[in-house]
Amino acid sequence: MFVLGMVIFFVGLLISIAWHELGHLSTAKLFGIRVPQYMVGFGPTIWSRRKGETEYGIKAIPLGGYIRMIGMFPPGEDGRVEARSTSPWRGMVEDARSAAYEEIRPGDETRMFYTRKPWKRVIVMFAGPFMNLVLAVALFFVYLMGFGIREETNVVSSVQKCVIAAGENRDDCRAGDPAAPAAAAGLRAGDRILSVDGVATTEWNALSDAIRTRAGEQDVPLVVERKGERLTLRADITTNKVAKKDDRGMPVRGEYVEAGFLGFSPASGVFRQDFGESVVWMGDRVEDAVDGLIALPSKVPALVDAAFGDGPREDDSPMGVIGAARVGGEVFTLDIPPSQQVAFFVSLVAGFNLSLFVFNMLPLLPLDGGHIAGALWESVRRGIARVLRRPDPGPFDVAKLMPAAYVVAAVFVCFTLLVGIADVVNPVRIS
Repeated sequence: MFVLGMVIFFVGLLISIAWHELGHLSTAKLFGIRVPQYMVGFGPTIWSRRKGETEYGIKAIPLGGYIRMIGMFPPGEDGRVEARSTSPWRGMVEDARSAAYEEIRPGDETRMFYTRKPWKRVIVMFAGPFMNLVLAVALFFVYLMGFGIREETNVVSSVQKCVIAAGENRDDCRAGDPAAPAAAAGLRAGDRILSVDGVATTEWNALSDAIRTRAGEQDVPLVVERKGERLTLRADITTNKVAKKDDRGMPVRGEYVEAGFLGFSPASGVFRQDFGESVVWMGDRVEDAVDGLIALPSKVPALVDAAFGDGPREDDSPMGVIGAARVGGEVFTLDIPPSQQVAFFVSLVAGFNLSLFVFNMLPLLPLDGGHIAGALWESVRRGIARVLRRPDPGPFDVAKLMPAAYVVAAVFVCFTLLVGIADVVNPVRIS
């Protein structure tokens, strides 16, 4: 089952990559740009077929994909495209420019990428990440509205016997631990808490907030439903160290506050979301993806320690394709209903596509966002020239940024290798 889960994840990955490149391909052809190749994967070609002027194929390493458009970069100032410099940095520029002019045929002079207006080039480069975003949204809707998400409820799962501060990592009572108010009040597993001190608590966050804000209050009435009957219990809410919550009601890792405490664990259930709730939930995931991307550099030291030292692999540690595939395999070994296995898998592939969208929108070459930034800058530069009645500066030569692109690519490769090693020797586990 573990192997099956990994295989299915890689199939989902290949579909996501092919879908991304289809966005580039379809818009490039729409604008008359010649596309010699459409490939899913890297390395040796294991299958290909030519249809029209484009070769479609699958390569051996399913870690990416590409389409090859002619004329990605404009010619040099003298109109030549072949490499002609002994400078290493200049050589990178000219090598990139030469590669962009491979397979130029008679009649292709007007079918090159750089000859298209900036807004068309923006559409071509944005179409790939946008396809990942579309797929992510579609899969998230299936996950949220079709399967549902696990949420904590206002039903009591278990009652603690004593007060234990959050972060102590123990569940056994010791001499001197005060009795938990929930047990003293007679709260039992299975009770549904309907209100606290007159405040309705139909969902977990409302219940949690009602308890937290009443630290130290005595004889607080709790209305509970037990076996179809409504009972009113009285509790003396104590003060304890509990996990801090963010503005979305989620616990903040490693941060605690002093707040009201009863001493019980909530039961959880799977609940389908309506359209509005799904939109809000996805908006939060986009925010999380952006925050996670910004936080990547700060996670490198812990990642190095996890890969080469004795450091733990945190739950929110960056994962690569290997790690995500392992999680996909692990999902299929969990002792949960098959519908929840499928739901988790759908959310995993959706999250991967959302990450691809956010990552590719970085305004750095060789990412799609770098080409988008170049086209936008060209449009701004030409607009300024028109306003000032100056000569048209011509297309912006993105090839001149290739030395920086190679540096960025090298950083990405090193980070990918680091994450890959950590995914093998110290993987993130969900069980």
